[in-house]
Amino acid sequence: MSSFSLQFLGAAGTVTGSRYLVESHGRRLLVDCGLFQGFKPLRLRNRAPLPIDPASLDAVILTHAHLDHSGYLPLLARLGFDGPVYCTPATRDLCGILLPDSGHLQEEDARYANRMGFSRHHPALPLYTETDARACLQLLQPVEFGRTFEALPGLSASLRYAGHIMGASMVYLQSAAGTLLFSGDLGRPTDAVMRPPDPPPAADWLVLESTYGDRLHSDDDVLERLAAIICRTIERRGIVLIPSFAVGRAQTLLVLLDRLRRSGRIPSVPIYLNSPMAVEATRVFWEHRDGHRLSEAECESACRLPRVAATVEQSKALNRLREPAIIIAASGMATGGRVLHQMKAYAPDPRNTLLFAGFQAGGTRGAKLLAGASTVRIHGEDIPVRAEVANIDMLSAHADRDEILAWLAQMPAQPRQIWLTHGEPTATDTLRLAIDQRFGWACEAADDQQRVVLDAA
Repeated sequence: MSSFSLQFLGAAGTVTGSRYLVESHGRRLLVDCGLFQGFKPLRLRNRAPLPIDPASLDAVILTHAHLDHSGYLPLLARLGFDGPVYCTPATRDLCGILLPDSGHLQEEDARYANRMGFSRHHPALPLYTETDARACLQLLQPVEFGRTFEALPGLSASLRYAGHIMGASMVYLQSAAGTLLFSGDLGRPTDAVMRPPDPPPAADWLVLESTYGDRLHSDDDVLERLAAIICRTIERRGIVLIPSFAVGRAQTLLVLLDRLRRSGRIPSVPIYLNSPMAVEATRVFWEHRDGHRLSEAECESACRLPRVAATVEQSKALNRLREPAIIIAASGMATGGRVLHQMKAYAPDPRNTLLFAGFQAGGTRGAKLLAGASTVRIHGEDIPVRAEVANIDMLSAHADRDEILAWLAQMPAQPRQIWLTHGEPTATDTLRLAIDQRFGWACEAADDQQRVVLDAA
């Protein structure tokens, strides 16, 4: 009987670390190759040996470029994987920015930890280096949306538009045993920048994200909320510091800030983009204009909006601002990057605002601050938090519970089984119950290391 298998090597019971192993006729395919992020026990899993030999993998398919889906790839290649990595052209271009930057930041953080002596490891070592990351980029093979290609012998694949960020895709696998769809990270039908996800194709089995499975996004006007936060901070003569993902979120923020400024709804204060990676991602955003819903004029206006802090010296200068300003700096959950130095400078001052723009995974500084933490630990030092801490959760690039259900309702036929991944346990179980109540479909939360055999009906 024809069959293939699926094993969950990450993103099961947690939001990050997406890695799914598909085995067919003795060949191996990894769908996504992400880093674990958040609580320390999760981060430590990045350094644990994989349950499979990387050299035994024949291919990798990436749903998109975010590090929790792509960030383990440099280490996978260093450990022996040398096969093709299939992804969309925009994902290839974004990985060319994200992965070397990730390696560079890890080296930088390790050097800083060794210099300051706050690491428990002697010496502190990066998970991988910028050189490792650049070396793995030669493996990336771009595939256009909708084109069918052979992922493994007897297993064909195609990538479908998922919204979420530039280049994000679903992965659709077809074999004699049946069809398997990975949703990847689903975008929103009403996203300010990205188009709605494509309707799902008929699939026997579905691996579905559940990041926002237990909540609904606010239907508040995001421009009104953003303008209110900015205006009250500027009235206090403060700085608005926005920790932001460099890819996707930073570009959306630039679009919204550009609209607010052009309409006169916020004062014309300086807007800084303090992330070389975000600057490069904005270039990709411009080059792949067919991947979003903005007109060329809207895109150009947003891309020209910020003052760019390109060098380390320019970034350090942002720590000494004395007049109202808006700073967008990576990373989005305040887990690393330049934003930490700005946090140290501006979190203690009650005139300022730390404005988060979306989901904050458990264990991250962002989650702790939104939970009301009075201090934040940065580079071994406890920094007092007196600044206003705000969140605009309607900027999330993930579909919420009802949007996921509406997407599922477009499936041409009932899937035989759904596995929920990429969510905290409460979010995942809430979505499972909602799917059962609305559709009555077989649906369960995936378990870490769980392996299932997918047989022909």
